[in-house]
Amino acid sequence: MKKIKYYYNTHTLRYEKLEVPLRVRLLQLFGFIAASIVTGLIIFAIAFRYIDSPKEKLLRQQNDDLKEGYGILQERLQQLELQMDELANRDNDVYRTIFGADPIPDSARIREMEKRKEVQLVQRLGESELVNGITSQLNNLALRMAYQDKSFNDITNMVKNKEQLLAAIPAIQPVSNKNLTRIASGYGYRIDPIYKDRRAHRGLDFTAPMGTPIYATADGVVTDAGFNTGGFGNRVVINHGYGFETLYGHMYRIKARVGQKVKRGEVIGYVGNTGKSSGAHCHYEVHRKGIPVDPIYYFYNDLTPAQFDRLLKLAAASNQSMD
Repeated sequence: MKKIKYYYNTHTLRYEKLEVPLRVRLLQLFGFIAASIVTGLIIFAIAFRYIDSPKEKLLRQQNDDLKEGYGILQERLQQLELQMDELANRDNDVYRTIFGADPIPDSARIREMEKRKEVQLVQRLGESELVNGITSQLNNLALRMAYQDKSFNDITNMVKNKEQLLAAIPAIQPVSNKNLTRIASGYGYRIDPIYKDRRAHRGLDFTAPMGTPIYATADGVVTDAGFNTGGFGNRVVINHGYGFETLYGHMYRIKARVGQKVKRGEVIGYVGNTGKSSGAHCHYEVHRKGIPVDPIYYFYNDLTPAQFDRLLKLAAASNQSMD
């Protein structure tokens, strides 16, 4: 039953029924609704900020699991990258060194495979920061592994061609020198016999009687055979492949011809005194990839360790060269 309210009218001195105007009632209703809405919004904001919904709790748990999984993957990737670095180091410092091949920079391992675009599948995983990070690392690792595989295939081919490689490395002395008495001047700076100043001497001088046979020190192809105006007189140059080249100067007579294939130990000419020379001898040089190197380290086929040590001391003497 609806309650009826009364108020005391001081003018009529009696109680009269209280009548609320419609406008006041509407204002009261509007105020109540507004207060309810504001209160609800406040409660909702507090709940939204500090209290997770079941769906949010599930998403948060999934996110934590993803981060934990990413950490495990990150650690595993670092281990794989360390193993990859070890493989690359062994490739450059051991395997390729054995065969005298150039080391491969790691940047080349990546660039070469990027050109082929062999690894693109992982990039479709997503665009989030975590996924992009692990995708980039996987791509980098996959590229390096693919190029490393190619490098090992190259080394396999080198192993198959090992006999050819060994035959192409200069490994004997260019003239017979059993008593180790024929080296007159070694590699390095020596007194020039003509100008009497110190100049770079890029080979070894072997003294021998005029007409002593000169031998090819490794298998190869003759690329030059004739008189040289640069001071070597009658000279022969042999390209052995694998970056090796040898030069024989001051010959009395040349036997080899350009384009001829020669074997190690084959006679290519005879000791002479042509060109800028102070006496009968053979000037012998070894070039590795176009750079002169000390020939003393390429006589291991016909010397014992003791003989090599003695020859090394003889060649190291700072004396006058013969050319």
